[in-house]
Amino acid sequence: MTRTVYVNGEYLPETDAKISIFDRGFLFADAVYEVTSVLGGKLIAFDGHAQRLKRSLNELGIENPITTDDLLEVHRELVRLNDIDEGLIYLQISRGAPGDRDFVFPNPDEVKPTVVLFTQAKPGLAKSVKPMTVISIDDIRWGRRDIKTVQLLYPSMGKMMAQAAGADDAWMIEDGYVTEGTSNNVYIVKDGKIITRGLSNDILHGITRAAVLRYAEEAQMEVEERSFTIEEAQNADEAFYTSASGFVMPVVQIDGVVLGEGEPGRVATRLREIYIDESLKSAV
Repeated sequence: MTRTVYVNGEYLPETDAKISIFDRGFLFADAVYEVTSVLGGKLIAFDGHAQRLKRSLNELGIENPITTDDLLEVHRELVRLNDIDEGLIYLQISRGAPGDRDFVFPNPDEVKPTVVLFTQAKPGLAKSVKPMTVISIDDIRWGRRDIKTVQLLYPSMGKMMAQAAGADDAWMIEDGYVTEGTSNNVYIVKDGKIITRGLSNDILHGITRAAVLRYAEEAQMEVEERSFTIEEAQNADEAFYTSASGFVMPVVQIDGVVLGEGEPGRVATRLREIYIDESLKSAV
């Protein structure tokens, strides 16, 4: 079945959807995005994604072209039209298509942002737990990783480096410390304490991260927000990552060093259960 997608106010078959070759998202990666999970036909953490979208747009000076209520309606309509029970909704907003290529931003009164959304069906999303293996790579991205832009070439290259090394993902290192995974926030557990890098411009302010840390504290788990090295991670009792599409995923090997028994740890397993249960309660 052909998917129905959303482009600038219209619901269209994906084969009919078109974007200008002059769109700045295409030419300059001048765009932001969000990915919202769908479980049981409902949206997980929609409000958090909508708020972060506003922040990203504001940081780049892109006019917000759609209200939160309208955005929610578009998400729900795409879920309905594409019969999504478990899956993802990808949203992208670019600065628009000025009709030619120029480094200078176009006049926002004359050029309006481009809004695109599409769905991805992922049956079994809530049950997909795979013990992950990771390698470490240098973090050479730009300095504003807190803005969720579509500048994802290096993270894509990182995933390919991991694949070439026989691993599932890569953790990035800057100034000797782990920043984040290629598409996720990362954590280690030592003596029952959850350790993760604190928020700054160096990492994405993950919506799943915020929820998981809140649930961890409610469950009386100790949390410490600080930087850690890859060597410290290799000596941890367990490790995991969080993302909108993976929820909480256990990491069992880092640069060839097996953590613990090489199986998903107790903390990661419990946090995944809590996150999914609590998210379903508040899903819209």
